[in-house]
Amino acid sequence: MRTKIVYDQPGRIRFRAGAYAFEPEHEPRIHKACVAYPFVKRAVVHSENGGILIEYETGSREQFYREQLIEFVKKLNPAALPEGEPDTDYQLQALDSKFKNRLAFMLARRYLFKWFVPLPIRTAVHVYKGLKYVVKGLDILSQGKLTVEVLDGAAIGASILRRNYNSAGTIMFLLSVSSLLEDYTKARTRTALTASLAVKVDRVWVVRDGVDVQVRMQDVKEGDLVRIRSGAMIPVDGTVVDGDAFVNEATMTGESQAVHKFAGKTVFAGTILDEGSIVVSVRAVNGNTKIQKIIELIDQSEDLKASIQSKAERLADNIVPYSFLGFGLTLLFTRNVTKAVSILMVDYSCAIKLSTPISVISALREAADRNMTVKGGKYLEEFALADTIIFDKTGTLTKAEPKLERVIPFEGRSEEEVLRIAACIEEHFPHSMARAIVRGALDRGIDHEEEHADVQYIVAHGIATTLNGERAVIGSKHFVIEDEHVSVGDTEQQRIDELAGAASVIYLAIGGNLAGVLCISDPPRDEAAEAIRMLRERGIKHVAMITGDSQKAAERTAQLLGIDTFFAQVLPEDKHRYVEKMKAEGRRVIMVGDGINDAPALAAANVSVAMSDASDIARETADVTLRSEDLRDLAELRTLSTQLMERIQANYRFIVAFNTSLLAAGFFGLLAPSTSALLHNLSTMAICAKSMTPLKRPVL
Repeated sequence: MRTKIVYDQPGRIRFRAGAYAFEPEHEPRIHKACVAYPFVKRAVVHSENGGILIEYETGSREQFYREQLIEFVKKLNPAALPEGEPDTDYQLQALDSKFKNRLAFMLARRYLFKWFVPLPIRTAVHVYKGLKYVVKGLDILSQGKLTVEVLDGAAIGASILRRNYNSAGTIMFLLSVSSLLEDYTKARTRTALTASLAVKVDRVWVVRDGVDVQVRMQDVKEGDLVRIRSGAMIPVDGTVVDGDAFVNEATMTGESQAVHKFAGKTVFAGTILDEGSIVVSVRAVNGNTKIQKIIELIDQSEDLKASIQSKAERLADNIVPYSFLGFGLTLLFTRNVTKAVSILMVDYSCAIKLSTPISVISALREAADRNMTVKGGKYLEEFALADTIIFDKTGTLTKAEPKLERVIPFEGRSEEEVLRIAACIEEHFPHSMARAIVRGALDRGIDHEEEHADVQYIVAHGIATTLNGERAVIGSKHFVIEDEHVSVGDTEQQRIDELAGAASVIYLAIGGNLAGVLCISDPPRDEAAEAIRMLRERGIKHVAMITGDSQKAAERTAQLLGIDTFFAQVLPEDKHRYVEKMKAEGRRVIMVGDGINDAPALAAANVSVAMSDASDIARETADVTLRSEDLRDLAELRTLSTQLMERIQANYRFIVAFNTSLLAAGFFGLLAPSTSALLHNLSTMAICAKSMTPLKRPVL
């Protein structure tokens, strides 16, 4: 493609090929090709002028990056680029551009219309458009309702009856701009939410006639057979029809061990295949239905509106009768139609009804930009009002990445011998507990040559093999002691309990005798303590933890993180009871969890949060989903939600003060009706525009 460089500065270069050198439908392809370079920060593509702006990293390799970009654009053939879904950045840029163009068009049309269209035609157009508002207002009035639409129709109708057509045109123009602002903010939020929930997999391998074929993710349909290999994220919900693998489902079960999957077993989108290869019959492509469901909820459900938003809408409608009352009283006492119409031109309801939902929607978009998906304004409000937060432990306060804490040998064996044998057996299996043992041996410099026969994995229990002619087993206490009938005396068990502390215990037995135990802990996330401290600073008064772990493990975690209350050895079906109990005590509760076992508690809370790698059912149940693994995002969301409530209250104060001054000025004849309408609508636009601005500083 023939282009010229029109701007070239460190980290920023602009190419121009001329108007429509490439088609508008090629814009997303070019954008995706640009940002595919890892050193490109941002790209802006416009077909109208054939412009391509690229921002890239600076530093020691800056000149190399620049030369690569020049070469890329020189060889660029837009029509030959692969088709695909436009990425989120491009979609947001397109929305911004469309909004600016529409706003510019509306402004240009208004003033060109005013300057060049003859007065009789302008008058006819204003009357025609104004009658639409009047008819709509009368229709709502005929239903026994007195809403803002009735007031808008009355104000425009009064202006037309008084032959003040310019004033009617100004009111209609400003209402159109306010509507444009609201639509733009909603569209931007929808786009951000859609991107936040999408499964980030572009292509998958589908088995067709016994051959693996790579296809686009959007082409995968229900019933297709998808092959997933080691290290890959499972992109669909489905059933295993062939193969054998271990899948990391810690967030599904609350356990650290990977799950053995084979024919007939179910797998879920978003889980990770640790080792092996399976073919999955697709039951559901996870992203799309969930995205659509959440977007529909945000757009349509009254239940998901913040109560302050619903109150604002009711307040806006309830104020309308007083505007008509003010009109009537002014006309009665002053006998001045102009003053009375000035009162009708000003109302509190328009700004209240528009600014509040725009504030809420803008906050939802901002949360999405900060890797937090919130399903409705109601939950932002609840997050701001909550005084108690309850955490699940495994996978929420901890990373579900266990590590070896201690080795306790028996039968005269050394710690090194016990760990060497355990690592030798466990290295064949990729679950997290096995990795902790193997990693523990590696950290201590212990080499382990294979001395055993083939190993047999007993799902959810442990491993059995033959070592030097003797049966060796390693796994849970239930497996080793109850199933394998290995005897553990009271003295030995007492020693294990004392030394293991809060850690989980893996038992190793050889020849029917206990050889040793390995103590494995699942430590808290690095940022967990700081996140709890930040939440307290932001007004959370009570922090609790619910876990199925032992009393000692729960107590240790609570002490490390400064948690006020904890409930240990809680069954999944009982977790919600503790949430209900706290609510009954008058607390407003946030519940944070990640697994299937947390779903009842998540549903019971005033507002619930699922972690980034949460199970499908937890993400579906939760009101908020964190898309990063940083618990400090909870404090960020608390700040965001609190600032949203403060903004709405500040908007109320401004609207009341400003519009009251306009009413007073109209009553005393200081402002003409057209001036009152202009100032009122300009203030409404200004408060709506301000409501769109970020509550917090932009993410760097």
